Amino acid sequence: MADIIQLLPDHVANQIAAGEVVQRPASVVKELLENAIDAEATHIQLLIKDAGKTLIQVSDDGKGMSETDARLCFERHATSKIKMAEDLFQLKTKGFRGEALASIAAIAHVGLKSKQEEQEVGTEIKINGTKVESQEPCVTQKGTVVSVKNLFFNIPARRNFLKSNAVETRHIIDEFQRVALAHPQIAFSLHHNGSEIFQLPSTNHRQRIVNIFGAKTNEKLVPVEEETEILNVQGFVGKPEFAKRTKGEQFFFVNDRFIKSPYLNHAVTAAFEGLLKEKTYPSYFLYLNIDPKRIDINIHPTKTEIKFDDEHALYAILRSAIKHSLGQFNVAPVLDFERDANLDTPYSYKEKQAEHPIVEVDRNFNPFESEMKFSSSSSTSAKTSSSKSNFQPSFSKKNEGSWEALYTEFDSSKPEADFSNVEFESEEVTGSLFEDEKKSESGNTFQLQKKYIISSLKSGLLVIDQHRAHTRILYEDLLKSITVKAAISQQLLFPLILQYSKQETAMLRELKDSLEQTGFVFARIENHEVEIKGIPNLISESEVSILLDQLLSDFENEIPESGFKQTDLLAKSLAKSMAIKTGAVLDTVEQIAIVNGLFACKEPDVTPSNRKVFVTLAVDELEKKFM
Repeated sequence: MADIIQLLPDHVANQIAAGEVVQRPASVVKELLENAIDAEATHIQLLIKDAGKTLIQVSDDGKGMSETDARLCFERHATSKIKMAEDLFQLKTKGFRGEALASIAAIAHVGLKSKQEEQEVGTEIKINGTKVESQEPCVTQKGTVVSVKNLFFNIPARRNFLKSNAVETRHIIDEFQRVALAHPQIAFSLHHNGSEIFQLPSTNHRQRIVNIFGAKTNEKLVPVEEETEILNVQGFVGKPEFAKRTKGEQFFFVNDRFIKSPYLNHAVTAAFEGLLKEKTYPSYFLYLNIDPKRIDINIHPTKTEIKFDDEHALYAILRSAIKHSLGQFNVAPVLDFERDANLDTPYSYKEKQAEHPIVEVDRNFNPFESEMKFSSSSSTSAKTSSSKSNFQPSFSKKNEGSWEALYTEFDSSKPEADFSNVEFESEEVTGSLFEDEKKSESGNTFQLQKKYIISSLKSGLLVIDQHRAHTRILYEDLLKSITVKAAISQQLLFPLILQYSKQETAMLRELKDSLEQTGFVFARIENHEVEIKGIPNLISESEVSILLDQLLSDFENEIPESGFKQTDLLAKSLAKSMAIKTGAVLDTVEQIAIVNGLFACKEPDVTPSNRKVFVTLAVDELEKKFM
């Protein structure tokens, strides 16, 4: 039988490796930024066009490469980071396998310019799908510039799997933020299609967080710091009152490398136990420093997952460190029976010296002076009263007995008043100030368990889920408002200003036209602020922030390019947020309004997410229960 096993050609092997390393343009951005950091750069510039599909360019002022290194860096498994297998457990750099540039070069047009400080000229290399087209000297500054053009040009099937430009841009921004947060000592900048998105100067961790997520973030952060033999924890957690409905601001960094760990995330959530509202998530930016021997980062192609040798110890340390910080800064309640909060010394008085009391005495004060004045005034008043002792009342003798008329019967000579037309107030005690217009219908519906509306039918009973029914009603009303006519908007006396990250404001900017059809009126949408001067008349001002947070959560993964899909998803999200919740008490008029509104819908049977809205219970089924 003939041999059937054969070695793959290099370009095929590189394309297979690229499938693991490069899923989307954001993967290329991550690899190139990490290479720049390994080159000890102090300034890194990222330039992208068309969400990275046309161009991704990373420029740094790092060490640069020699002519030989510039050529070898595109070979598979060519690296300067490791020489033996044991070196995998002593890694302190980002890249180490030597697969990134080889994989990128297999699926794009790549150009590289690099120059070391002591060299007079640099090296320029152009590669087209693993084939080196040219290598020649060039004039360039110290450092390296890598340009990746036409990503997936030779694998059109992979290119078809990419999402819209808005979605791919958000993924690039996510990767950029993760790298920038891990290295605040490095200055970063990001430009997309010629416009500046981020300009981050060299700073510390706290200021880097504020520069990325907005100035209002500073007041939300609680510092966390703990040093142990196993692990050093530094960073910040968000105050519980600022918890969000999305998991966007949750970052773990192990040895300055971003990772995803559901296990450690559970430790953080456990530390916030009892402090968070339902379906909200805390923000955290935690930097863990651990001995490289205790971790294995070579278990995932993108290196976002790490294996720890003692996860239970890390869990306990992390949870206790966050709990301690929340208690130390009076974010969480502290149970101390011997502590009197009234005896706490304010921070402003901590270094203040005690002052000696000063007693001021009025030496001109004479306590007898007031008594003398009082005695003189009393004698004067006595004389005055004696002089007026002969004073007589102003009324004459003929009216002396007039006061007695107040206590006698009416004068019979006067005509009696006619009280036949006087209406007396009803003495009937009612439960409301106003007459119930729907009193005749009060027996048609009632509420059960603050969740269901029960109504009678000729054939039996109708049981309606109030939240799902209201969701269906609002969904169809919102669809009509967005597609047919604009909804009624209530203007705010004072504009409402909300704080969001740049990605969230970008999403709201894309949804602005559709949101304005539902009743929102936006004054401005800037980098970190959204100013709202009008809201739909169905919601209150206090619900706006919650509603928009839920909307951003629903659109977190992707904003559909299709107008109908975007409108449909927007209407579903708003209806779900605006609908009355389980536990809300409804009066009879509100119950009847929901019943009538539901059966005026085109599809009253199911919610927008295809969940059952009501069930019917026939008389025959009831009779069977009593058999």
